[in-house]
Formats: sequence, C-alpha cells, structure tokens
Amino acid sequence: MRFKLLFVFLLPLFIHASPGFHAPWGKDADLKYSPPQRIQTPPKRSLAVRTAEHIIRFHQNVLSPVDGPRSHFRPSSSSYMMLSMQKHGFIDGFFMGCDRLMRENSDDWVYRKIEENGKLIKYDPPR
Repeated sequence: MRFKLLFVFLLPLFIHASPGFHAPWGKDADLKYSPPQRIQTPPKRSLAVRTAEHIIRFHQNVLSPVDGPRSHFRPSSSSYMMLSMQKHGFIDGFFMGCDRLMRENSDDWVYRKIEENGKLIKYDPPR
C-alpha cells in the first residue's frame, strides 16, 4: 500500500522533471569545419645549439655505450640538455642541463616515477 501511495505522489514529479544536465558544447550539427592549420617550421637554431647537439650526440653514440646506461632519470641527462637547449636556447638550456647533472644520483627526490624494466626511474622532462 505504501509503495502505491509513494508511486502516485512521485509519478507526477518524474513526468514533469527537466533533465539535470545540458551539454555545454551543443549539438554535433552545430559544429563547423575549420581547415587544418599550416604546419609551422621549427625555428632556426643558433650555431652554439647546433654545435652542442653534435657534441651531445657524440657522447650518446660513442662514449655512453662504453660505460652503459647510468642515468636515474628519463629522459637521460644528455637528452634533457639537448631538448632544453632546443626549446629554451643555448644559455638557458645549458644551465638547465647542468642543474640536472648536479641532481643525477640515486637519492630519493620528489619526482614522478615510472617503471622501466622492473626498476623505478625518475621522470623529469624539460619544461
């Protein structure tokens, strides 16, 4: 009996209820086609950045395979320095890479960690 009374009183509320959520983006039919943007060419790097890239690649391809991987970070410190130089210029990238080299140790730092080959590696990409 209680269920029938509850149903009789709540049924009009459910019939006249409005939806509680409206999609903020509208209908798919309202979407307009915009042609793809032109791909931007990468900015030209300075002579200092190109020279540093060659030195870093020499280190990565010739010197580093002799000792094996030792970096506790991903990307490795040499890749980090090269990426930061390409993004921020020679001076800022060089100082960012030197700062990273000073932090290159097995101490527990406050970094996001990823698992690689069953080992936790610190993940710190250049910003």
